[in-house]
Amino acid sequence: MGLLKNWKTALEVGNFPPGTKIDWLSKWMVLTRAQVFSMTVISSLVGALIALADGKHNIIDTFIVVVTLCLAHASNNLINDYFDYKSGLDTADYPRTQYSPHPIVSGMISEKKLLFVFFLFGAIELSVAVYLFLKTGWPVMAFAVAGFLLSVFYVAPPVKLKYRGLGELAIFLIWGPLITVGTYYVITGEMPLKVWLASIPYGLVVTNVLLGKHLDKFDKDREKGVKTFPVTLGWKNALNFTRINTAMFFISVVLLVAFRVITPFALLCFFAIGRFSTFMNVLSSEKPDEKPKDFPELWPLWYVVWAFWFNRLAGGMFILGLILGTLPFLKF
Repeated sequence: MGLLKNWKTALEVGNFPPGTKIDWLSKWMVLTRAQVFSMTVISSLVGALIALADGKHNIIDTFIVVVTLCLAHASNNLINDYFDYKSGLDTADYPRTQYSPHPIVSGMISEKKLLFVFFLFGAIELSVAVYLFLKTGWPVMAFAVAGFLLSVFYVAPPVKLKYRGLGELAIFLIWGPLITVGTYYVITGEMPLKVWLASIPYGLVVTNVLLGKHLDKFDKDREKGVKTFPVTLGWKNALNFTRINTAMFFISVVLLVAFRVITPFALLCFFAIGRFSTFMNVLSSEKPDEKPKDFPELWPLWYVVWAFWFNRLAGGMFILGLILGTLPFLKF
């Protein structure tokens, strides 16, 4: 039961109370920030479920894709922490090192070990990409290369997309079209316009999580010259953009249903309208000076916690709707 509690904690908040005895798997869950892997799983499932609704499925390849994408997500988180540390951004006074143990700053692993794990994961990911390329076709490699370049150069020099206000766009492209359409292509060998359009809603809510994270880091990023998209926009404009981006999730789902791109059951996402309202209120109020009672062990993060809270229900209901849309006796 101790192990299960550790794993649950790692997957919920990515941190542990002081003095907790951490097992090997929990340690790596924390270091790779496994609490956000659910976003990768859902993005991939959007493509898989649309393929299933079209009468096409491949359970084995879908499983391989989902697992490999989660591994790629882990690689991305590790290498981002590495480059932010090497650039001098991730220091003891920076939010990244405070809400969860930073792999290097915390002393949990060395720089060499982090790079070794990154290249090990990369070798596995490349092997899977080659397998799917030989089985399906060259677009698999195009998706893989595009995802790799966007994720690595999100913080890696000389591009540093996050530092140029382009991080949010990169995240939307990865967790929207690249993962969703890529998964659909692996299963079907096709990539019609409808699956590109269907990738938009969940890509928006994942982008929302990053917007929340960069709002939390706004002051520190501005001090250190990191021009994230919120810093580029300015505080008030960044808040307004986040509100619009959140609302666009619901608007895009309605439009896709209206034009028969996705099943009407996707409208189940409106069960998250209460959380949407709460998140809007959070964006309209001041961040507390101290950690509120019973708030998750992610302080000093604030906006991103609420954004992810919204993301979980909105994304979960969206996926449930797509699942219902694959059931023959419920099809319209």
